[in-house]
Amino acid sequence: MSKFTREDIMRMAQEEDVRYIRLQFTDLMGIIKNVEIPLSQLPKALDGKMMFDGSSIEGFVRIEESDMYLVPDLDTWVVFPWGNEFGKIARLICDIHMPDGSPFEGDPRYILKRALKEAEEMGFTAFNVGPEPEFFLFKLDAKGEPTLDLNDQGGYFDFAPLDSGENCRRDIVLTLEKMGFEVEASHHEVAPGQHEIDFKYANALQAADQILTFKLVVKTIAQKHGLHATFMPKPLYGVAGSGMHANQSLFRGKENAFYDESDVMGLSQTAKHYLAGILQHARSFTAITNPLVNSYKRLVPGYEAPCYVAWSAKNRSPLIRIPASRGLSTRIEVRSPDPATNPYLALAVMLKAGLDGIKNKLTPPPAIDRNIYVMTEQDREANGIENLPATLKEAIECLKADPVICEALGEHALVHFIEAKEIEWDMFRTRVHDWEREQYMTAY
Repeated sequence: MSKFTREDIMRMAQEEDVRYIRLQFTDLMGIIKNVEIPLSQLPKALDGKMMFDGSSIEGFVRIEESDMYLVPDLDTWVVFPWGNEFGKIARLICDIHMPDGSPFEGDPRYILKRALKEAEEMGFTAFNVGPEPEFFLFKLDAKGEPTLDLNDQGGYFDFAPLDSGENCRRDIVLTLEKMGFEVEASHHEVAPGQHEIDFKYANALQAADQILTFKLVVKTIAQKHGLHATFMPKPLYGVAGSGMHANQSLFRGKENAFYDESDVMGLSQTAKHYLAGILQHARSFTAITNPLVNSYKRLVPGYEAPCYVAWSAKNRSPLIRIPASRGLSTRIEVRSPDPATNPYLALAVMLKAGLDGIKNKLTPPPAIDRNIYVMTEQDREANGIENLPATLKEAIECLKADPVICEALGEHALVHFIEAKEIEWDMFRTRVHDWEREQYMTAY
C-alpha cells in the first residue's frame, strides 16, 4: 500500500512551491542519474510517460534499443531541504521500464525486487537492513577541487575541537531528519577525517533508496562547508578504510525469523542456515559488495576490515558478527561491503546467498571467537577459514564461478558488470604507479 497517491504528490508540489522534479535512478555501478523536469511535466511523469535514452547509461542497452521509460515510485517523493532562487526541487526514485511496459532486466532496483519476491515466495514478509556507511571529509582547494588535506585529527568517538567535522556532520544529520530519516547515531570514526552516520533499519528496497539519498545529502552538505565527502573505500594509505556494514534480518509478519529464545545463542535454524549461505557465497558476491580496484586496499589485516570468511558473536575480525541484541533486534551483521557498492545489487546478492542457505539447510562452521588477524596461515587452514578475494580480478573470477550469485544478477547485469570491471582491472594493471617509480627508478 503506497503512502502517497498521485493526487497527494500534485498537492504537495503546489503547497511546497516545488518548481523542478528530479526523476532519479542508478546505473549498474550505483551512480545516481536523473532527468530533471519542470513542474508542468509532473503529471506526465506520474503516469510513467517520461522517456530517456538508455544507451547513454553505463550497463543499460545498445543504441538500437535505447528508448526506456521512467516509472516513479510514489513512496520516494521528497522535497530537498536546500533550494535555489527559482523554487524548491523535489525528487522521485524511478524504476526503469521497456517500451512494452515490462521491467528492464538490468535495472538494479528491479534486480533487488526480484530477490525480494523470492524471499516472499519462501514465506518471508520482510528483509530488513540497517546500513552503517562511513565516509571521509577532505578540504577543497581555492578552485573547489578536493585535496588530500583532512579537516580534522580526530579519532573514534572524538568531539570538537579535535573533530572539526562535527558541525558539518550535524548539518548532515539535521538535513537527513528533515527528509524523513531516523538517524540513530552519528560519530567520528577511527581515522582522522572519517565519519559514520547510522540510520534506522528499513525494508531492503527502502534501505537501498536511503543509502543513495544519504550519499547525495552528505556530498551536498559537505560542499556547503567547503569540504569534499568521499565514499571511496580506501582514500589514504596507513589508516582504516570506509566500510558499510549491513545488518540483516528476515521477518514473518511481526516475528523476527532469526530469533529463537530456546537456542543457546538465541538464533533460529533459519538464522543459522542464512548465515551459512552468506559464508558459502561470500567470496563470490565480493565483486558486487566491494566493486572497485581500491576496495581491496581496505580488505587487509590490521584496519578493522574483514578479510577472512568466518563468523562470531564475540569478536570483530571475522566477516560476520552477531550483535548482542535479541528478540525483534536479532540480526547478522555482514562487515565486508563498502560504500562504493551499488546498494540494490549488494542487498540482492547477499539476500540470495542467505536464501540459498535456507533452501539447502546449510550448516555454518563453528564460530571463531579468537582474533583471526593474529592466527597463522596454518592455524586458519586448520579452522577452515578462507580468505576473501585479494584483488578485483580474483573477485570477478569467483563471481563468474557461482551460479547462485550469477542468477541473482541476471544475465544482462552480469555480462555488463563483468565487462566493465575487467576493463577497470586492466586499466589499473597496465598503469605505472608512483610506488613503482619510488621503488625502482634509482635502484635499477
